[in-house]
Amino acid sequence: MLEYLYANNFTAAYHAFKKDAGIEYNPDPKAKYAGLLEKKWTSVIRLQKKIMDLENRNAALQEELSLSPAKRAAMQSDWVPRAPAAHVLTGHRAAVTRVAFHPQYSVLASASEDATVKIWDWETGEFERTLKGHTKSVVDVDFDHKGHLLVTCSNDLFIKIWDSQNEWKNTKTFPGHEHSVSTVRFLPGDQHIVSASRDRTIRIFDVATTHLIRTIIGHTEWVRYAVPSDDGRYIISGSKDQTVRLWDHQTGEQKMEMRGHDNDVEVVVFAPISAYAAIRDLAGIPNTDRNKRHGLYAASGSRDKTIKIWDTQSGQMLKNLPGHDNWVRALAFHPSGKYLLSSSDDKTIRVWELSTGRCMKTVEAHGHFVQTLAWGRQIASSSAGHTNANGAEAGPSSSSPEAEKLVNVVATGSVDQTIKIWLP
Repeated sequence: MLEYLYANNFTAAYHAFKKDAGIEYNPDPKAKYAGLLEKKWTSVIRLQKKIMDLENRNAALQEELSLSPAKRAAMQSDWVPRAPAAHVLTGHRAAVTRVAFHPQYSVLASASEDATVKIWDWETGEFERTLKGHTKSVVDVDFDHKGHLLVTCSNDLFIKIWDSQNEWKNTKTFPGHEHSVSTVRFLPGDQHIVSASRDRTIRIFDVATTHLIRTIIGHTEWVRYAVPSDDGRYIISGSKDQTVRLWDHQTGEQKMEMRGHDNDVEVVVFAPISAYAAIRDLAGIPNTDRNKRHGLYAASGSRDKTIKIWDTQSGQMLKNLPGHDNWVRALAFHPSGKYLLSSSDDKTIRVWELSTGRCMKTVEAHGHFVQTLAWGRQIASSSAGHTNANGAEAGPSSSSPEAEKLVNVVATGSVDQTIKIWLP
């Protein structure tokens, strides 16, 4: 304390304390006591915060344990991310651009501006391997519906396919785009892929032959994002031209143009059928409408910091969701259809209640821009199988109900070069 008083020029207090304590002390800036008190205070505060976080986590778990099995199951089905993250995955040497879950096993693929794709076990948080082949930033990554193939796209103008059953070898490369490729997705059936590019086009390729099947032209600027509906009938896209557009997959015909954003549209996703009732409540549409066709509603996120909900058939904007403090980068609908998750350059994940449009939760997720967010919902257990480091599929060691459970999981990736895994 004498060192602290002396170093901070509390001279009178220093001399008074020294006299009353009867201590002989000669100040020395190189002594072990220099700065010690401040360090002690900081460490105590840090420990107090950690204790409070653990106490809150313990209270939440105790409350969950006190519930009946039915109520616990309901909580699991309605689960949304909460801090802290279960795992922080480090290894990329530049910003993480996109993450994708394997459809069956506890495998996560991440794309990065360091020109690599990394494969992780999200259940344990362990790194498995790095896929190298692109020469510039890898911008997007997607598994086919069985998880056998992984498709990636890059600023190097190429799309590549990797075989998870053959040691993740790069088996196909698709040329065709004339500028950076922004997104790539498998179409239902896995025979085709759809990609979007800075060359202002959307293109559909045949997976088996790598032949270009169709070029869709209509956007007047960089196409930032394009994804198919669950039945493959439609493709929806968002662009730097500030529009969202709906296309017929089979003909390439534009079915609808949606305007309302004031800046680049960064992301657009179709709403699952499970979300239709909540979206109709939100828009004041009578729920007598029982249309269950895929692709009726969509959500878009923009650099104008807003999220918009659209009726894709009429082109009408049903709801504007302001709240983020920076660009909206990623969107994912909750499997229950009750919520919409978003991530942003304001470093947060936000959870929106679809029936009211209210932001019900904000999670401080990363130390930098949160560029990607993905939702996974899989059967998993402590012994659940996954694609191992050699690319071989390993099945669960037990098929009993006790060994397996439905697990909700969310992954986020950031400019801070980390991926975070959020688990119940």
